[in-house]
Amino acid sequence: MDNGQHEPKSRGKRPKRETPEGLWKQCPGCSETVWVKEVERAQNVCPHCDFHWYVSASERIRQVLDEGTFEEWDADLVPADPLGFVDKKPYPERVAAEQKLTGLKEAAVTGTGMIRARRVAFGVTDSAFIMGSMGSVVGEKLTRLVERATDQKLPLIIVSGSGGGARMHEGILSLMQMAKVSAALARYDQAGGLFISVLTNPTMGGVAASFASLGDLVFAEPKALIGFAGPRTIKATIRIELPKGFQTSEFLLEHGFVDHIVHRKNLKSEIARAIDYCGK
Repeated sequence: MDNGQHEPKSRGKRPKRETPEGLWKQCPGCSETVWVKEVERAQNVCPHCDFHWYVSASERIRQVLDEGTFEEWDADLVPADPLGFVDKKPYPERVAAEQKLTGLKEAAVTGTGMIRARRVAFGVTDSAFIMGSMGSVVGEKLTRLVERATDQKLPLIIVSGSGGGARMHEGILSLMQMAKVSAALARYDQAGGLFISVLTNPTMGGVAASFASLGDLVFAEPKALIGFAGPRTIKATIRIELPKGFQTSEFLLEHGFVDHIVHRKNLKSEIARAIDYCGK
């Protein structure tokens, strides 16, 4: 019998709304949770502590060069397998996997473009491709870049993001690229060229020991890791306590290895200013 009273309907719990993935990430510098879009608008720099995240070669080109002015050189150069090298997989398979993952054919991209309407020769290495290591193709592309800058009397800008040094998969052919690029830079210097080297996190190994340290001006991003061997390797070799932060750009600026630390948002303007100051 209906007495006019009804049992209240049970209210089901609403499903918990999850935050979509990829909207936030934690900053390694200050541990703050930051909005990805805000970081991207700041050129991949933390809005709280100025930690500089990795940026790809293509993004670096967009940040530094005037829009639509970049013309790539030697884009079709790809590595061979002179040693038949195999570790966990054959070297050609590793290269193919890296090419698919990054969209790059090699760890260096070179060409020409404009910086604040100043024509330059421009190169960048990308740590996403086998840690930005210097194989035969990287050395050849950088050497050709330097030689074209010499012939065309262009200021030369190379942005280094290489944590892998010389590429072991190519043996001595990789190591010789250090000398080859350095020799091209010596000829460029004799011709009166201006080379601005920009060091980013990380710049290590054979790259730091060769062309990256040979700039007429050496700029570095804040808190970048720069050096030859890693701190554990050095400590185990020389058996002494190392200064705190001895491989950071700030420490190297203090000791004369770096000329200027430049925030990413100011890099384009600082390069243009340096070119004008040097009369190039």
